[in-house]
Amino acid sequence: MSADPAGTTTPLPGARPAPAPRTDPPGGRAAWTAWTVGASVYLLAVVHRTSLGVAGLDAAARFGIGASALSTFAVLQVLVYAAMQIPVGLLVDRLGARRVLLLGVLLMSAGQLAFAFAASFGPALAARAVIGCGDAMTFISVLRVAAHWFPAARNPLIAQLTGLVGVVGNLFTTVVLAQALHSRGWTVTFAAIGAAGAAVFALVALTLREGPEHGRGRPLPAAPVRVGAQIRAAWAEPGTRLGLWVHFTTAFPAAAFGLLWGMPYLVEGQGMSRAAAGGMLTVLVAGTMVFSLVFGRVVSRSPQSRMPLTLAVIGATAGSWAAALAWPGGRPPLWLLLVLVLVMGSNGPASLIGLDHARSANPRERLGTASGIANMGGFVGTVVTLLGVGVLLDALAGPGGAYTAETYRWALCWQFLPLAAGTAMILRLRRKVAPTG
Repeated sequence: MSADPAGTTTPLPGARPAPAPRTDPPGGRAAWTAWTVGASVYLLAVVHRTSLGVAGLDAAARFGIGASALSTFAVLQVLVYAAMQIPVGLLVDRLGARRVLLLGVLLMSAGQLAFAFAASFGPALAARAVIGCGDAMTFISVLRVAAHWFPAARNPLIAQLTGLVGVVGNLFTTVVLAQALHSRGWTVTFAAIGAAGAAVFALVALTLREGPEHGRGRPLPAAPVRVGAQIRAAWAEPGTRLGLWVHFTTAFPAAAFGLLWGMPYLVEGQGMSRAAAGGMLTVLVAGTMVFSLVFGRVVSRSPQSRMPLTLAVIGATAGSWAAALAWPGGRPPLWLLLVLVLVMGSNGPASLIGLDHARSANPRERLGTASGIANMGGFVGTVVTLLGVGVLLDALAGPGGAYTAETYRWALCWQFLPLAAGTAMILRLRRKVAPTG
C-alpha cells in the first residue's frame, strides 16, 4: 500500500482489495448455544400454554362450569397473548431479549402456581391470564436472539426449529402431563410445572448472550424508539400485514383443537376413550414435527415457495374438516380423523411462514415489533374460534346440556368463517409484496 499527500492509502498494483467488513452474523457453536438457551424458555412456555388442553374435562368438573365458561379459560389466555404481542415486540427492540425472557419465566411460573391452588373459577381465570402474559414474551424473544446470531438465510429454518421445540413441549403435555394429571392430581401436577421455571430462569440469567459482541447480562444497545413511529413503520410494510394474515389463517385450526376442543370433541363427540383421544393429539404433535422440518428446509432454500405452501395448507385444512363434519351423523371413520389430525399438523409450521414474511420485509431494528404484529394473527383467530365454538356448543346442547356428535358437528362449522376471511386477505395482500413473498 502507498499513502497519498492527504494521508489516505491506495492499493499497490496487483494487490488484492481488503475484504469488506462482515455484516452477517457468524452462526456456529456459540449461536446454537444461545438459541438453545432461549428455546428452553419457549419449550416451557408451550407446556404452560397447552396444559389446559389435556385438563379441559378436569377443569369443568373442578370448577363446575359448562362449555362457554370452559372456553373462557383458553380465550382469555390467548387474548392476553395476542394483546401483548406489539408491547412485547417493542420491549424486545428496546430492552433486549434476555430481560424479556426472564420476565416471561417469572410471570408464567407465578400464574401456573396460582392456577394449581385455585379452588374457584375467578382466581383460576386470573391465573391463566398471567400465564398468557408471560407466554407472550417468549417466542419473539427467541427469534430476536436467533436474528443476532445466525445469518439471514438461516432464519426460516431457525424459526421452524424453534416451532419444533414448542411441539416437543406439546408432546410432553399430551403424554407426560396427561398421565401425571390422572395419577398425581390437579394441584401436584400444575404446581410442579410452575416450580420448573426456577431452573429455566437460572439457565437464562447465567448463560444467555444476546449477540456475538455482547456478554452475559448486557443487552444489545438500542437507539431511542418512538413507539408510535415504530409501529406505523412496521405496519406500513405490506409484508408485515401479509405475515399477520398468513399467521391468522394457518395457525388457529390446530391451535383451537390442541388447546381446548380436541379432547372434548374426540371423547364426547366421537365416543373415544381419553387414552385414545390423547393418542390422536399425539399424532397431531408428531405431524407438526415432521412438517416443521420439511417447511424449514423448503422455505430456506426457496423463498418463492412460501405462498404455494400457505395456500396448500389452508386448502387441505378446510377440505379435511369439511369431509369430517359432512360425514353422515357427524361420526367420521377413524381413518378420516387421522387424516384430519395429520393435516392440522401442518398448521403450526405454516403459520411461521407468516413471521418470515414480516422478518424479510423489515430492518433488524424493528424486527421485534414487526414479528409481534404478525404473531398476533393466529392468536386472534384462535380466540375467535375458541369462543365461537363454545357459545355454539351451549346454544345447540341437547337435553340436560349434553354435547353430542351432532352438536360438535355444527359448532365446529364456525371455523370456516375465519378461514374464509383470512384467505381473502392473503389473496388481496399477496399482490402488494415482492415476487419472493
